[in-house]
Amino acid sequence: MTQQMQVVEQKTIVFYDDELIAVKLEDGRTVVPVKPICDALGVNWDGQRQRITRDDVLSAESVTCTVITTAQGSAPQGRAMLCLPDKYISGFLFGISARRVKPELKETLIRYQRECYDVLSQAFFSGRLTSHTAIMSADSPAAQAYKIAMAVAEIARHQWVMEQRIDSAETRIADLETVVEQLGTQLAAPSRVVSDEQASQISQAVRAVGMVLSKRSGRNEYGGVYGELYRREGVTSYKLLPAKQFAPVMEWLSTWYQELTDETDVPF
Repeated sequence: MTQQMQVVEQKTIVFYDDELIAVKLEDGRTVVPVKPICDALGVNWDGQRQRITRDDVLSAESVTCTVITTAQGSAPQGRAMLCLPDKYISGFLFGISARRVKPELKETLIRYQRECYDVLSQAFFSGRLTSHTAIMSADSPAAQAYKIAMAVAEIARHQWVMEQRIDSAETRIADLETVVEQLGTQLAAPSRVVSDEQASQISQAVRAVGMVLSKRSGRNEYGGVYGELYRREGVTSYKLLPAKQFAPVMEWLSTWYQELTDETDVPF
């Protein structure tokens, strides 16, 4: 049976373009009215209310409390609303099938499923959302500093996203290079090129040199080492290196590694 609880604090949170409500109860719990979420997602509230009632966990955790709402052009008024504790909102949202929402709201549902709990829980635990909204509309030196910090954080986020995309692209390129190498190996005469064991030694040496260069530059330098090897030897893959060139190439890579590290011994 749904409990009737007293509200001691209420906050409105802007979640993208939607306004959601979070309230703190007399027992310290933070709960969220479910109907505004259903309205934002365009799903039938009666059907979702019945789903909560049928669910053993959600029905046991649900509470009814009076929430202050303000309709456009009307005075604020208290309305009794069915609420769920913030930690159960994700469970409720994941129970909504994407097939039940309009196609144009599918991405919105996914966004709610991923982010809604974190945003709502922060409303009371850190106060960040409320203070963020207030600060962004202020013009004091502290507010300006906050805005600059937020802008830097957003730039860093975009930079991280771009780095992930670049890493993904480099991985795909490396996979394609592997396929080309394998095809080249199959086409080459086995007796005239390095053996699999020798090719593995070359690969280890290239990786050792590339690792040192990468630590210095902060970039992935393995491709550059391979490129220099291919340019120097006139091949398109280290597996196609003529067998007679194995020793000179290993000596060249060893010298390169020693010059970079000042070490007399090489790890390959």
